[in-house]
Amino acid sequence: MDVEVDGILVAAHELKAPLAVLRQLALSFDEMDSTNEHIRTEMISVSERAMKQVNDLVKIRRLEDGLFTMEPVAVRAVCDDVMRELYHLFRHNRRDLFVKYSNRSRLVTANKDLLHSVIYNFLLNAMHYSGEDTRAELLVKDYHDTVRVVVRDYGPSLPMDVWREMKRGWIEKPTSIAMRPGSSGLGLFIASRFSRYMNADVGAVRHRDGTSFYVNMPISKQASLFEI
Repeated sequence: MDVEVDGILVAAHELKAPLAVLRQLALSFDEMDSTNEHIRTEMISVSERAMKQVNDLVKIRRLEDGLFTMEPVAVRAVCDDVMRELYHLFRHNRRDLFVKYSNRSRLVTANKDLLHSVIYNFLLNAMHYSGEDTRAELLVKDYHDTVRVVVRDYGPSLPMDVWREMKRGWIEKPTSIAMRPGSSGLGLFIASRFSRYMNADVGAVRHRDGTSFYVNMPISKQASLFEI
């Protein structure tokens, strides 16, 4: 593994303990007024999201050990789980999410936890670029011999260098994305590494009014038994 990336993973591992302490301290506050309760809720939410990304970074180190089993996974159920997890964040920030499932093949070959993280990171990124006049979109559809999960946002266009890395199928290391200040590129780095492990194609489409990130998951051989 690249030395620079390996250093990032070591640092991530060291961050787990203080983030857990921050969350626990926020949970321990009692008898707060509505303003301070709002602050506490935000502290807990931020620390939990940071811990999730730290845990994902630690998982990257473990990919080499082949510990993540590939199996038939119901892709819509994973998307539903991610939406439930991010529901309050979208609601708190007054963001809208449009969802459309049109895939006939319901099962894909994946690792459920890794696929959850891929979709989670795409949606978390898109949340920053939805607003009063725009929305984030989650689409699941059949695409050739795969099931494609697409997350569309209406923010600034993705820079060409990052788009080329996504087109290649993976991002070498987390990078800042100046044109998209709500995203550090960390989520895209995690999503690309997890997708590569699952033999899934990951990429991005640049639009005049935003970007679509997608992952194409292989259809499970058991899928035909569950198709409608």
